Amino acid sequence: MCCKSLVIDHFNKDAGILCTNCDLKKGCKIYEQRPQVCKDFECDWMMERSIPQSLRPDKVGTLLIDDSESDEYQAVVDPSTPFAWRHPLMFKFLVSKAKEGATVIAKSGVKSWRIYPNGQWAPWA
Repeated sequence: MCCKSLVIDHFNKDAGILCTNCDLKKGCKIYEQRPQVCKDFECDWMMERSIPQSLRPDKVGTLLIDDSESDEYQAVVDPSTPFAWRHPLMFKFLVSKAKEGATVIAKSGVKSWRIYPNGQWAPWA
């Protein structure tokens, strides 16, 4: 999911385009030499053991990112499935994060939405 859904400036790669270094069967073809941006990336599903297996990014189509630079909790999806973050299990999880006080933002390419503690959502600028 991260190799397709995220913008990676180092490779001049837009969201929704699979990284040319990604082998879907084997993983990253340049793993040992991958750029720092890839080394620094932390998928919250992989890092946070309290997030259930049912929210695995490739199962629900959504990457979870706790972005310390923007103080946002981000749900990033492939632009070809812009509302994957609305998967019932994922949406319930995102609302729970908003209830905990996080600024929860769903992103799909250049579009984004804020998810509120009451379960409502609206475009985000």
